[in-house]
Amino acid sequence: MGLGDMGSGLAKNLMVAGFEVAGFDLSSERMAAFTGAGGVGCGAAAQVGQGAKAVFVMVMNGDQARQVIADLATVMAAGSAVILTATIHAHEAREIAASLEGTGIDMIDSPVSGGQPGAMGGTLALMASGTDAAMAAQRDVLEAVSKVIHHVGQEVGDGQAMKACLQSLIGSLFAATYELSVLAGKAGISGQVLREVIASTGAGNGITDGSLENIMHRRFDGTGSGIGTMWKDLTISLEMAKREGVPMHTTATAMQIFQAGIAKYPAGDNQSAARVIEEIVGAELAP
Repeated sequence: MGLGDMGSGLAKNLMVAGFEVAGFDLSSERMAAFTGAGGVGCGAAAQVGQGAKAVFVMVMNGDQARQVIADLATVMAAGSAVILTATIHAHEAREIAASLEGTGIDMIDSPVSGGQPGAMGGTLALMASGTDAAMAAQRDVLEAVSKVIHHVGQEVGDGQAMKACLQSLIGSLFAATYELSVLAGKAGISGQVLREVIASTGAGNGITDGSLENIMHRRFDGTGSGIGTMWKDLTISLEMAKREGVPMHTTATAMQIFQAGIAKYPAGDNQSAARVIEEIVGAELAP
């Protein structure tokens, strides 16, 4: 369910692993690409679940996940599983799991990390929560789309909580990188030199390096990292922090940097947030 940047990658790797894969997306263009690659196109959500061992649900938000899974539950058999790979609120995942009680359908709550490259390459990190029995029954399909499977808890919702913690760090790394890119640009530091120095220190990380490469080569869209996704994920992290009573100063600041980016460039990628800072300062990072 859902054949966008992430869902299409899941489908591709399931087919590579030898599974017959049925799918549905509201986009006719995505459906055409999916069937052209060997997938079985369906006309509605419920059709995806008919006869399925498992259904990956890779939609954008909790409302979509709730509706899709309600439709799937009308046709899926006992012993099959819904694998929720979308990032939503932990309490939403728990509510969806409660709605499946008595159906015999397992639910594995497994948000992912790795972005579009990881989805396409089958190298995602899964943060899966669910019973040992459900995990064992679906081990083959989970391994088909991932590099590493972290079984983070027995209860649905634990996976979403883990993802919210992770995204608070990732969002903060992005935001700090965007600020330092403009600072370096204003000071006349070469982008390549900046990358090399950071990579040689304890501050080196793939998020910063990839972001700096995109920024200095002026790649602000089409990189598979739409700003709307990270913006949404940070709202989830902060909402969980509010529920738990935890102050999140750095994450809140990162959220505002992404808020500025999505306000100015709603269709751009994550690094569009750096453009807003560049425009304020009147400087940009050059190679």
